Amino acid sequence: MKKVFLWAMVALLAVSCGKKQTEGVEETIRVVVEKATPTSDCNALPYVGVVEEESSTSVSFTGMAMLKTLTVSEGEPVRKGQLLAVIDETQARNALATAKASLDQALDAQERMKLLHDNQSLPEIKWVEVQSQVSQAQSAYDMCKKNLEDCRIYAPVSGVVGSKIMGVGETVLPTEPVLTILSIDNVKVRVSIPEREIAAITPGTSTEITVDALQGETFQGGRIEKSVSADPLTHTYDIRIRVANAGRKLLPGMVARVKMRNGENEKMRNEGLTLPVKAVQQSTDKTLFVWVARDGKAHRTPVTVGQAVGNRIVVDSGIQEGDQVIVEGYQKLGEGTPIEY
Repeated sequence: MKKVFLWAMVALLAVSCGKKQTEGVEETIRVVVEKATPTSDCNALPYVGVVEEESSTSVSFTGMAMLKTLTVSEGEPVRKGQLLAVIDETQARNALATAKASLDQALDAQERMKLLHDNQSLPEIKWVEVQSQVSQAQSAYDMCKKNLEDCRIYAPVSGVVGSKIMGVGETVLPTEPVLTILSIDNVKVRVSIPEREIAAITPGTSTEITVDALQGETFQGGRIEKSVSADPLTHTYDIRIRVANAGRKLLPGMVARVKMRNGENEKMRNEGLTLPVKAVQQSTDKTLFVWVARDGKAHRTPVTVGQAVGNRIVVDSGIQEGDQVIVEGYQKLGEGTPIEY
């Protein structure tokens, strides 16, 4: 019994000694850091835009009939003058045959009456009436001939087929679009700009456009068109940036990331350090600071900041290139707190 009691005391003593040994050990906090590196994009205003075609042409018939043939598919390139679609020509051919018969009859009557007119055996008023009938028959014939020709539509411009609105077998109505042709040798990137920033953007503002759908390929933007009317709900103005589209890689609807340098920040294009806005904290005395990882511990470092660019902010002083700045997990930190990353 004494041995059991003795062993229990030894175990209890060992546990208490273990607690005393760990009481002074501070918990290590896991954080995420970002290495401070200079970037020339720190003054570029970031926006999101959408690629649009340079122009869109709707193709339609002038008459009503069943759509008989479509010779192109969506996304297919077409050249000006290429046959695109055909509607049923039966009614147009019958109308043309009737008009041709009426014209032949009027011409025959004119030939007969001419002999009488030349012999002065036909009143002048009657001769004028015969000529009028020929003119009317000729006009009707020309109209029917044009209607037959209009049963086939040809590409009015070169481009690519954007969408097929009608399908074979459907009834086409006059002026109702059958398909659209998009001109994409040059495209435009539409961007919505807040009203407080639109005044600084000029037709010659420098832009850089990145498209994730093309594995992050970058394009240089050209001349900018500015809208003069704002969206009444969002108070933004649309601008359209012209972009050369060699190889037709850029397609309408693609999302683009646009970096823009306006006239005000063009002079600030030297390299600078930026950090996520959330990494910059404010103390109770309004001093701005960040947490820097150094020698396995967190150190509070005062900073001064400049312009905010999207979700990042320019750091003017306080940190150096190469500093490991804590950007996540800083909520539980104190000066000298052990960290790992």
